[in-house]
Amino acid sequence: MDALQDFLRRAEAALARIEPMLPPPKREPDWSAQAFRWHRQGLAGWLEAVHEPHAVEMDKLACVDAQRDQLLANTRQFVAGLPANNVLLTGARGTGKSSLVKALLPVFGRDRLRLIEIDREHLADLPQLVELLAGRAERFILYCDDLSFEQGDAGYKALKSALDGGLSRRCDNLLVYATSNRRHLLPEQMSENREGWLRDGEIHPGEAIEEKVSLSDRFGLWLSFYPFDQEAYLAAVKGWLAHFGIKYGAKAERAALQWSLARGSRSGRVAWQFACQWAGSEGLAHGAGKSKRKD
Repeated sequence: MDALQDFLRRAEAALARIEPMLPPPKREPDWSAQAFRWHRQGLAGWLEAVHEPHAVEMDKLACVDAQRDQLLANTRQFVAGLPANNVLLTGARGTGKSSLVKALLPVFGRDRLRLIEIDREHLADLPQLVELLAGRAERFILYCDDLSFEQGDAGYKALKSALDGGLSRRCDNLLVYATSNRRHLLPEQMSENREGWLRDGEIHPGEAIEEKVSLSDRFGLWLSFYPFDQEAYLAAVKGWLAHFGIKYGAKAERAALQWSLARGSRSGRVAWQFACQWAGSEGLAHGAGKSKRKD
């Protein structure tokens, strides 16, 4: 009897350690949501509904008019059931790449556009995700933020197959919109500029380089984002201050320029961060806020 009780205690302890690694019971996604996040646990993956997705109003994004118009046109074709391209948004950090993608939901959500966020580490699950979405009436954008790969990354080839289609046909109601700071999504070496350079035993380095750029070539539409100059940065500051109901003047402009110098960067993100700080400090100065500290 003592041996049986000892065995049961050990079995319970083992189950307690294993249980957190087990996936939740398989359930149908809540298709009423407009946004989803792909989760993985153990060997299973599932779609989790995001009922209150973060989205920026499209007209609040400054100095990205050309990129916005191209992205809107491509997405409008897609939700109408017309041919459209996968999109790669690349360039300087903080210039609105991610915000532009998320801003599509308020514009096209009523047209059955749905946004699915997936981490780079889970891109190997794409065949499973494509099978789940195939045949549905909604139009899905698979959103990969800050996408980049290292050599030998398993998600690299999975994404290539999803973009071009492998042996199975391409999913008609799914596009991939990815943002990255790297144009070709993979690290590039200085030695790759020298054709015929023998590196790591590579006999045909030119072919290895072609393999690297083949993924970005599968995105039909490239949108490039560039660092803000001072004029663009101040325009963004003015727009975000207006969003908070704060008047833009010489004092705010000087503070915004000092803020950007301290950060060593001018971008839409830095403008937003300054506007948050400035609006908050102005609110405190005028006694605004939900609560006041009592001495």
